[in-house]
Amino acid sequence: MATTPSPDRRRTADEVNEDIRALWLRAGGRLRPDERALYERLVTEWAEAEANSTPTHAA
Repeated sequence: MATTPSPDRRRTADEVNEDIRALWLRAGGRLRPDERALYERLVTEWAEAEANSTPTHAA
């Protein structure tokens, strides 16, 4: 299940995505309120990881 990354190591978007998929699988497609809160944290973590992994291109 989801783990909190240590301060010196952030998880990749793929790692977080695995937790999101596992959460949905365990929940059978219907999230309880506590699962919804976890899902929202995971999506935020995923978006941050994705943003940090995408190279920026100078114009």
